[in-house]
Amino acid sequence: MTQPLSDFDGLLEWGALQEWIQAQPGIPGTGPVTEVTQLTGGSQNNIFLLSRDGVKSVLRRPPKHLRKNSNSTMLREATVLGAIKGSAVPHPELYATGDDESIIGVNFYVMQPIDGFTPMGQLPGQYATDVEWRRKLAFEMVDGAAKLGAIDYKAVGLADFGKADNWLERQVSRWRSQLDGYSQMEGYGKADIPGVDAIGDWLEKHKPAEAKIGIIHGDYQFANVMFSYDEPKLAAAVDWELSSLGDPLLDLGWVLQSWIEPGDPPGKDAMLQPWEGMPSRAELVARYGEVSGRDMSDMPWFEVLGCYKLGILLEGTYARALAGQAPKEMGDIMHGVTLWLFAKATQVIQQQG
Repeated sequence: MTQPLSDFDGLLEWGALQEWIQAQPGIPGTGPVTEVTQLTGGSQNNIFLLSRDGVKSVLRRPPKHLRKNSNSTMLREATVLGAIKGSAVPHPELYATGDDESIIGVNFYVMQPIDGFTPMGQLPGQYATDVEWRRKLAFEMVDGAAKLGAIDYKAVGLADFGKADNWLERQVSRWRSQLDGYSQMEGYGKADIPGVDAIGDWLEKHKPAEAKIGIIHGDYQFANVMFSYDEPKLAAAVDWELSSLGDPLLDLGWVLQSWIEPGDPPGKDAMLQPWEGMPSRAELVARYGEVSGRDMSDMPWFEVLGCYKLGILLEGTYARALAGQAPKEMGDIMHGVTLWLFAKATQVIQQQG
């Protein structure tokens, strides 16, 4: 007799879900789901590996305690994955979107499982022993970002996926407003981040002449990509919840701020081990220019913007921790990263003369 499938404390309602899955021609396999395993890796959302007749797929849904935008975020992720389907960007193929909340109580989608690992901490296998594999890992990340930026967002149906007009002009005010909003949280007060005003002023005064609008992943970093075990190849970019429209050079700026190299401000460790032999930031920028054909002379501005935006986002965790809404230890760690990011932004500005 077949054992009933777990509902994972109410996250999956199998009655309606089984019917829905069997009615979706895009989901591989036949018959009902017979096995399910909850996967790790999603810090906010929940992901499950499903098996139908031995064929695997992955279901992604919001957390049990929904945030204000949880359901819309699921649909945005599914929308962008559907739009880039068949493109050169490594990504999980979208199989089906559950936009009827009555099925399991939330929006969700089903996608292709990815065979690979997230490069965080100790690298596995030949990545750990072969410096050329590590260099290829770095350049593969850059290539993935460049391929995403090359997609014509209008041609794939994403003309309304974000605000394209005046994107450059809105960046500093958008993120400074978010930082100022933290002052309303108990215990935070006015932001104590050295350089925050000077960096914002520099960004305003040195905006590029124009932006090349495209699809941006929004959080393109080691934690949100997967690599093949068998060869130094990007298997997929994952976790698309912050994707939007903007200048794709910001995704490269995101990669650069997760890097380390001699001469950086103190206080940041490598996110991968071993780091030996990894290319420099300058090599990454040159690679992006080669793949994309773009003039990279404005890249320092996007590197500074990446530090500014991410620093402000991470400061939100610190503000919530001071208000008792997040663990204090995590808040202190995030605040430390914010200070490093603003120190790095200051350094990049100083190097521009």
